[in-house]
Amino acid sequence: AMFTDLAASGADVQSLWRSARSARCEPKSCQTGRISTAEAATQSHTGQDAAVQTEQGKDVLQDFQQEVQVDYTDLLSFLQRVEDTVIKELNKNWESHAFDGFEVNWTDQNETVLCLHTLSYSEARDKNLQVTSVSWNATGSVIACSYGRLDDGDWSTEKSYVCTWNLDRRGLNPQHPDLVVDVSSSVMCLAFHPSQPSLIAGGLFSGELVVWDTSRTEDPVIWRTGMTDDTHTDPVYQVHWLPDTKHRHHSRLLSVSTDGKILVWREERDGRLGLADGFAVVAQQIPRSTRLKKLAWAEAAVGVTSLSFSPFDPHVFVVGVEGGYSLRCSTAAQTPALPPRASSVPLRAPVELAFSPHAGPVYSVSCSPFHRQNLFLSCGTDGQVHLHSMLQTQPLFALQVSQKYLFCVRWSPVRPLVFAAASGEGKYLWVPPPGHQIKREVLLFDLATSTRKATVSLKQALSHCPVYCLEFNSKQTQLLAAGDAAGTVKVWQLSSDFSEQGPREMNHLEQLASESVD
Repeated sequence: AMFTDLAASGADVQSLWRSARSARCEPKSCQTGRISTAEAATQSHTGQDAAVQTEQGKDVLQDFQQEVQVDYTDLLSFLQRVEDTVIKELNKNWESHAFDGFEVNWTDQNETVLCLHTLSYSEARDKNLQVTSVSWNATGSVIACSYGRLDDGDWSTEKSYVCTWNLDRRGLNPQHPDLVVDVSSSVMCLAFHPSQPSLIAGGLFSGELVVWDTSRTEDPVIWRTGMTDDTHTDPVYQVHWLPDTKHRHHSRLLSVSTDGKILVWREERDGRLGLADGFAVVAQQIPRSTRLKKLAWAEAAVGVTSLSFSPFDPHVFVVGVEGGYSLRCSTAAQTPALPPRASSVPLRAPVELAFSPHAGPVYSVSCSPFHRQNLFLSCGTDGQVHLHSMLQTQPLFALQVSQKYLFCVRWSPVRPLVFAAASGEGKYLWVPPPGHQIKREVLLFDLATSTRKATVSLKQALSHCPVYCLEFNSKQTQLLAAGDAAGTVKVWQLSSDFSEQGPREMNHLEQLASESVD
């Protein structure tokens, strides 16, 4: 046959491409390099117990107890020997006042004085109203200011305001108060309640007193005197809260006015403040001192402009009057005021001692919160600050701060040797040339540094805007608020030098108080 089946062996052709790839050690099954992968944990969890205290074994504890051996006979003998010495030293420490008022401050040190906030209310500024008073509430977080006029103007009919800001609030807007209370008459003074943070009292140009509850936004007025025969006939220039000795949970309100009356008001059920007690400062009933110049005292009421109570005697207080005098008074006085006045309660004459006068009206007085002999400061239109002891008529020293008015003076609540004064002129003791801007200042004095000049001058305002009022914060002691005629309130953060008491300040204050005038 021509064709037959035949199984032949296969033909094999060698690949040149594969042999070339093998020479480069590359795999023959693919055309890319080998891909290597590995697993790696991104987080791991390891737990381990570590004891901060260990328990002693019974054997170790028994050995320790056996090692402690007390010779009670020798111990008793030692205690008897040192008993008198220890008691003597403890009595000495108990009688010492070296650290009175001293508190450890754990906060960061502040090296400079800074302006934290500049607060204002646009409607009040548009009307050119002035800040007449400032006050901190019981927690130290809320500042209130009153708007009115202390210069020429139609005081009696001009609408005014009371504004508050919570400085601890996150959304604080310095130009938008948290609360605005419209008042029909100029508000001359304010005082927050010492323990109830929402209550604030105000004295009006009309002679009325009003108490607002700032927690009530609709109608915050809760008490007022109204216009009665007992109401002041002149503007009220200061209000002060007093504890009610008969009712523990109630307070009384004291007011002073240039009508010469010092009145004590109590809360009544119908929302009225009723007269509970009263005093009248009458010229002919003021004790004279042979060291004081004989001035022509008019046989009339003496206008009271300011008041400060002693922190050590609840009956003793000091008032400043328009005649330039500071007067020591007592709520325990029993002498009737002459002549008798129309009043629902008999008025008494409270004055016990008249101090050496300023050359003009006294605008502010402030009792020291530290000294038991009742040092106090006074300032007025003569531009001087007087430091007085209530035990003598002549001042311990008189400091000429300005050639013009000083409107307010306050002791520091934490530094026995520090006080602040509100000035309408500042440190300039000369007549400025035309066009020169006079800086209106808050002046800080540290008597440990100098008794002749201010330690720090804080620039509050420019031009024609004096500083009318200031107040230290007794809770947040590094804060000081000051209000001016431009309608602004500045909150200053004091440096540590002005907010932390030194170890020997009380001794220095005692030395100042012990100085006498020949």
